[in-house]
Amino acid sequence: MKRKPIEVMHFTLPDVPDAFIELHALLKTGGLVDSGGAGKAMVAMGVVSVDGAQELRKTAKIRAGQTVNVPGYTIHVHAAA
Repeated sequence: MKRKPIEVMHFTLPDVPDAFIELHALLKTGGLVDSGGAGKAMVAMGVVSVDGAQELRKTAKIRAGQTVNVPGYTIHVHAAA
């Protein structure tokens, strides 16, 4: 059985001091869910990991250099250029 390849996405944070995005908002902004509520539900199901560790905090602050994984997708978060 062939596995679907993982899609790699990149997200750039705004150019502000101490920039971050909340996890559920990143999932919505990345187009992986239709709403912030759906993003929160996905996190609550336990299928989201940040830097290789399961993340259950829906509003976890995701900062530059972190990697978020959900089934089928990897999101690399970058600082503004």
